Amino acid sequence: MKRRTLLASAALALSLGTGAFAQDPEVTAGFIYIGPPGDGGWTYEHDQARQKMEAHFDGRVKTIYQENVPESADAERAITQMALSGADIIFTTSFGYMDPTLAVAEKFPNVKFEHATGYKRADNVSTYSARFYEGRAIQGHIAGSMTKTNKIGYIASVPIPEVIRGINSAYIHAKKVNPDVEFSIIWLYTWFDPAKEADAARALIENGADVVLQHTDSTAPQAAAKEAGNVITFGQASDMAEYAPMPRVSSIIDDWAPYYIDRVQAVLDGTWESTDTWDGIGAGMVGIGDITDAVPEDVKAEALELKDKIASGEYHPFTGPINKQDGSVWLAEGETAPDGDLLGMNFYVEGLTAEVPN
Repeated sequence: MKRRTLLASAALALSLGTGAFAQDPEVTAGFIYIGPPGDGGWTYEHDQARQKMEAHFDGRVKTIYQENVPESADAERAITQMALSGADIIFTTSFGYMDPTLAVAEKFPNVKFEHATGYKRADNVSTYSARFYEGRAIQGHIAGSMTKTNKIGYIASVPIPEVIRGINSAYIHAKKVNPDVEFSIIWLYTWFDPAKEADAARALIENGADVVLQHTDSTAPQAAAKEAGNVITFGQASDMAEYAPMPRVSSIIDDWAPYYIDRVQAVLDGTWESTDTWDGIGAGMVGIGDITDAVPEDVKAEALELKDKIASGEYHPFTGPINKQDGSVWLAEGETAPDGDLLGMNFYVEGLTAEVPN
């Protein structure tokens, strides 16, 4: 479950955000990162948002961050150190930080905590996440429309509902446009490991996949696909546009900056309260990167129409009829999935042949 080995020793160094301050900052905002800001994906986008938030407040807010913090006891130590350093609000940006965040929050009731992708809250702990499955639906549509081998590979990270939702959403929408499509899933049990991600991409390609999707943090699968040639990929969490127009034909982009600005403003105003936020394309938390000219015009138009319908609420990516993998009915004709089912999703939909790991 660890994303990356902690490079720091017992003394955890806190990195100061950039920027000169014209006045003493009123708030210090801390960030705990699972990987390095240069990963090109998940942590990169959180760090870009941190910088935008800091610039927005023009000296009123100072930011600090700790990178490469594993989802282990090291997380609790890193969060504790950040609270002791004077942070007024701390954003912990990975699912596995959930219990460490709660433990530290109990010890520091005057510090505000924000946990990304989790579900446990407290008086001084909020949760926030994005409806990534909405973007997966669009990727699935493009993937199913463009594959020539009918084999799509999926590099999965950690078997939590967030990742399972994404696999199901991509598969459902690939299958809608191409009934012959097959998914092969490789679980890495890590979020960020470029070597493993590259090896997984190569294995999927060697097995005939000409489309590779990923729910991991680095650009290594993009590089492996570019090396192979004639393989389609999608940017994950960040645009990964350096690999456009091929293999990267579009992307899911996480935009955390508005949320960070809003939550830090609440601390400045003294109005911060524990909340749960789960936004998607319509609210702008999930962006769809440029769909390149490598995608046929009709497929691009369909994908953009799907995006607009999801954004407006006209269409929900999990709309029945949908059965579970064992053939039992999950959603009847026209029925949409309740958030509770999605938040706890631990099953594949009918047609996927792999097993969900424990």
